[in-house]
Amino acid sequence: MHLLEIDKENYIGQADPFVFESNGRFYIYTTGDDGIYAYEADDLFGKWNFAGRVFTYPDVEDFWAPSVIEIDGTYYMYCSFEFYGDTPDKGGHRQTMHVSKSKSPLGPFEDAKQLLHPFSIDSHVVKNEDGLFIFYSTNNFEGERPGTYIVVDRLIAPDKAEGKPHTIIVPTLDEDVYMKDRYEKGVNWHTIEGAFYFREGDWQYVMYSGNCYQQPTYYIGYARAKTDETDLTKINFEKYPDDNTYQPVMAANEFEEGTGHHSMIKYKDQWYAVYHARDIEDDGLSGDRRNARICKLHVKDGIITAERYKDKV
Repeated sequence: MHLLEIDKENYIGQADPFVFESNGRFYIYTTGDDGIYAYEADDLFGKWNFAGRVFTYPDVEDFWAPSVIEIDGTYYMYCSFEFYGDTPDKGGHRQTMHVSKSKSPLGPFEDAKQLLHPFSIDSHVVKNEDGLFIFYSTNNFEGERPGTYIVVDRLIAPDKAEGKPHTIIVPTLDEDVYMKDRYEKGVNWHTIEGAFYFREGDWQYVMYSGNCYQQPTYYIGYARAKTDETDLTKINFEKYPDDNTYQPVMAANEFEEGTGHHSMIKYKDQWYAVYHARDIEDDGLSGDRRNARICKLHVKDGIITAERYKDKV
């Protein structure tokens, strides 16, 4: 179900929605060409107000996939953009993770600082009893299934990574192929991105998006681990149901496609996914037609299932 209102005359897209609660209010941050945009509401299912652009950076474009965390009264935003102050990766990618800060969840987020090297996108920063951790995606150009994959690193401060990333989820399926023959004939490029970590009961989970929102097999899946380990760099997560089976939690259905890159929130003891998709039917939008949707996620004993409807939750 659509969550945020859509202004068809001035539509800027609502890709990569990150939902966040602070002091009883709710916020959603989205990707933008010229910065990161935000929405706010008093209730998850109340009226959402467009708050405008809350972060940008001079002379760059293509801002990707924000996430936000509050630490000791300061709000930190993590996002990537085309950055020319560092050497690109082997494929020429310049998307680089930066962190900015604000005393308000609606910004402006300022003092942006480079956190990681290119290629680094799609963060989720987590705080637990063992400290701060950042999940993100980077690139691997070697092996049988080269492509984008998910790692986790410890943050020794909100704006400084330890620099010892631990691999979490790698491509294992043909359905993870983003593009055939991308850099070399006969070598397919895979994509695993959009990490979101959470814990429920005895299980810890990392959900992710596979492939590309423009492809029919684009999907949300997850890996899991039954463990009490609190150092997230020491956990070996296993894909569900296994490395060789395409069994999405969410994918295209009869009313929406391009279904992926989500965040999660637990509201009144119920888990919800806030994700992007586009309507299969003509919706009158042009350009990037992805917008924020919401559905229930049921999480029990290592299993995650989604409950999706066109016009209700």
